[in-house]
Amino acid sequence: QVQLQESGPGLVKSSQTLSLICTVSGGSITTNYYAWSWIRQPPGKGLEWMGVITYDDSTYYSPSFKSRTAISRDTHKNQFSLQLSSVTPEDTAVYYCNAYRTFPDRVDSWGQGTQVAVSS
Repeated sequence: QVQLQESGPGLVKSSQTLSLICTVSGGSITTNYYAWSWIRQPPGKGLEWMGVITYDDSTYYSPSFKSRTAISRDTHKNQFSLQLSSVTPEDTAVYYCNAYRTFPDRVDSWGQGTQVAVSS
């Protein structure tokens, strides 16, 4: 079973770019049919799906984040990353990375999450 671990700064200033990395172990990010997502949860709110990069390097973004989000990967390091630009205090949240696939087996693995605060 794949395991995921988020890393990045715990505090970012407004207008800066937030950069997070998800390190994957127990499997390759290029393994067929995996989708690697970034999801966040602001305080007191529900989960928000931000975007995904697939096993074959396709990316898709939520319309809510598309204009300022980029997801990429480093196959040598078996990592994928999130960049969120022009952050505001409303981007304060716990950020999670997720591995998902339904074929040939169902996988839905989450990292433990990393808290990010944006200062004004």
